[in-house]
Amino acid sequence: MGGRRTISDVAILAAGIAIAAAAIAPIVVHGLTNPPDQRMVDLDVYRTSGWMVLRGSPVYDFLTQPPQLLPFTYPPFAAVLAVPLALLSWPLAQWVWVILVYAALTITVRYAFRDLIRRTGRWGPITTGALVGATAHLMPVSDQIRFGQVDLFLVALCVADCVTPSPRWPRGLLIGLATAIKLVPGVFLIYLLISGRRQAAGNALLTAAAVTLGTFVLLPQDSIDFWFGALFDNGRVGANNGTTNQAIKGMLLRLYWPDAVTSLVWVALVALIAFYGFRLARRASLLGDSISVSMGSGRPEAYNAELTGVAITGLLAVLISPVAWIHHLSWIVLVLGALVGNGRELRRCIIAGVVWLFFVLPVPWWGSALIGPQHAAITRFFGRIVQDGYGLGAVVLVFVLGAWLVYGLCEVSQADRKDVSRSAFGVDTLSP
Repeated sequence: MGGRRTISDVAILAAGIAIAAAAIAPIVVHGLTNPPDQRMVDLDVYRTSGWMVLRGSPVYDFLTQPPQLLPFTYPPFAAVLAVPLALLSWPLAQWVWVILVYAALTITVRYAFRDLIRRTGRWGPITTGALVGATAHLMPVSDQIRFGQVDLFLVALCVADCVTPSPRWPRGLLIGLATAIKLVPGVFLIYLLISGRRQAAGNALLTAAAVTLGTFVLLPQDSIDFWFGALFDNGRVGANNGTTNQAIKGMLLRLYWPDAVTSLVWVALVALIAFYGFRLARRASLLGDSISVSMGSGRPEAYNAELTGVAITGLLAVLISPVAWIHHLSWIVLVLGALVGNGRELRRCIIAGVVWLFFVLPVPWWGSALIGPQHAAITRFFGRIVQDGYGLGAVVLVFVLGAWLVYGLCEVSQADRKDVSRSAFGVDTLSP
């Protein structure tokens, strides 16, 4: 009887879907009415790679039609997954991709804002719809539709694998699949190891290796072409010093130092941020484990701490990668969920609102408009900083999450433990 939906439940669900649909409609309309040569250009790459697999042609030799002339840059397993797209007409493939992207966003939102959605009870579908609509307007998320990108699928796989309390699959399996599709989620192998989940890390590594070896059997020449050639060709991903590259290396390349200096500084900064970032992610995950052991796995603080560790790791994946376009920052959805928590703390909600607005506004492009020779030197200086805004914001958020937020979660859990202890021993009661 408890599983039956009432008419009002159906109406609430419909309202939630309507809210999300109304919010994303302008993004979808704009994305699907762009000029044909600017519309979902990355989806065109995926679809063409599927055609190459079907035809038995070299996957890493093709370029898409002018003016884009884009090559395929992912591991060959991703090309195998793209085969169904090649069987669809181009208009239908675009609509299918839009639906899949927003399905992945919905899954990500459900994980990121789990405690807030639960707090709203039967109104959860409306809360979910509003959150999907709000996060859809983040520039890294809206770019998923503009370019036809895959990032939200990877975010959904990684967060589901890490924060699902008792997964029906071997933990690590989804991270292994994500890594086989695109190498960047491999940073979660480090996260699993340092947070004490060695079996899950082993599962992820075995999954990625098995899928990769299986693809070697299916596409031997393409696998050789990727792993011993295309993987090391930086020129395949385009100009790395453009505004849209918000990785640490992208920021350094825009300073136009000598290549040797840029490489040396990049290695040093990556080592520094990775060291402190992974320490903070580990601290968050271990805090979640500690709260679960001492107070029960159902505690919101335990879930929030683990989600924080995942969000930090996602940001690190962007920062330490040689190339990280703006759409790679889809991890910001998890950052917002970690900041909001269950929505009871006004200060955390305000900070989340500021972060949301920052990543909705085209901040890096504002900066790029200020660096031309027609501007004064001081304007160009600050223009460079603004141009790196998303990347610098990601660095700040690593420490906001790992230090300020985790410290707050630790204080809350300690206070709750004292209350439980006082109750258990009858302190301040009339018990003898």
